[in-house]
Amino acid sequence: MKQSRNRRRFLRRHSLSLTALAIVILLISLYRGSNPDTHIGSFFGNAIADWTGVFVTVVMTKHLYEKGSAESKPIEGIVASRALELLREHSLTLFLLVTGIAWVIAFRAMDPQSRWGQVVGNIVSEWTQILGMVIMTKRLVEVGSKPA
Repeated sequence: MKQSRNRRRFLRRHSLSLTALAIVILLISLYRGSNPDTHIGSFFGNAIADWTGVFVTVVMTKHLYEKGSAESKPIEGIVASRALELLREHSLTLFLLVTGIAWVIAFRAMDPQSRWGQVVGNIVSEWTQILGMVIMTKRLVEVGSKPA
């Protein structure tokens, strides 16, 4: 009984990230079985990148920080080392930079017109947008958004 309750609690607490991940997996499956030269196949390819961005945004903003960004959760406590504190304060940006560089390297190794080359190119674009949004929210505001 306790295990069932724990499983329900886990699913409830992580339902957004699990649903976004399930959508990414579904889109990859649909794209693999489709013709990328058709409208629906092209849609699946673009949607993979978009929903991967949603998944990363949900999961990484839950666990990582960006000091000064109104969209990032507040940093709690202080780490003993100044270097570790700096890494923690900018962990979201650093994660996006490192993984973004990895996506660029993967994209450079692919034919951009190939089936998966187009998807990875869209993911590079998505990562650039997410990183840009994180950086912009450090200094820029919009009416109705939470204050920094």
